[in-house]
Amino acid sequence: MNDLTIIQISDTHIRAAGELLHGCVDTMANLTVVLDRLRNGSRIDALVLSGDLTDNGSPEAYRRLAGAVEPVAAELGATVVYAMGNHDERTAFGVELLGLDADSVDPDRPHDSVVMIDGVRIIALDSSTPGHHNGRLEADQLAWLTEELRTPAPRGTLLVLHHPPIPSANPAAEVLKLQQAEQLAAVVAGTDVGMIVCGHNHFTAASALAGIPVWLGPAVAYRLDPMAPAGRHRGIAGFGYSRIDVVGTAFVVTAVEATPAPAVYDRAQSDVLDELAAFAAESH
Repeated sequence: MNDLTIIQISDTHIRAAGELLHGCVDTMANLTVVLDRLRNGSRIDALVLSGDLTDNGSPEAYRRLAGAVEPVAAELGATVVYAMGNHDERTAFGVELLGLDADSVDPDRPHDSVVMIDGVRIIALDSSTPGHHNGRLEADQLAWLTEELRTPAPRGTLLVLHHPPIPSANPAAEVLKLQQAEQLAAVVAGTDVGMIVCGHNHFTAASALAGIPVWLGPAVAYRLDPMAPAGRHRGIAGFGYSRIDVVGTAFVVTAVEATPAPAVYDRAQSDVLDELAAFAAESH
């Protein structure tokens, strides 16, 4: 059985009320579907929102996001971790999501954070650079991360950042990835980081950095078609989120489809387990 469950929600791209993304996507409706799916009695210990939480950084959009996420987190008893993306704006992010005073937010300083949940450390790095869509980690961020990782967490560390630190066969994703990822690799190599989770690309993918699994979670807003016709860059309807289960010190991640679809079957779990036990007994 899993000991701890973390939900990654990425690329929500919330806009002000009445505004549709690309003129056709109600991102708040998509987020509401995801949050409603989480209220099913399952244990959820943390909600990690991995960047591009709003589409244009407006305070109203952040308030709409928080107004949807925070009550559900409270109901679940889940800790909320927010990470910046390239569509986010540091002042509004700090004020509306982190509860900071506007005068105390320096837009040139990143929002990095660390929380410990039942022995699992979650570190969120702000990989955004104002005015740019690709990602970057500054020298002082890497130094801070190095110091944080000097002491291992009892059950390992989950590292969260918006921009993937891995190459991509998609030309746009390759241009917009984390720059100088080798610097991050040098910091995390040999540490207790068990998984790196990102968003940004709007498609689900996996790779590794310094031998550490890297997971690109699906977007809540819409999907980028990873098999678009040659020479085309295409966004398509569909959305999802990620479930990360910590079993002992192992991180196990699963992409969860949230796009409404009819069920193929819906059975009692106990019946399925009984059948599997019977099959196993017959095979001996």
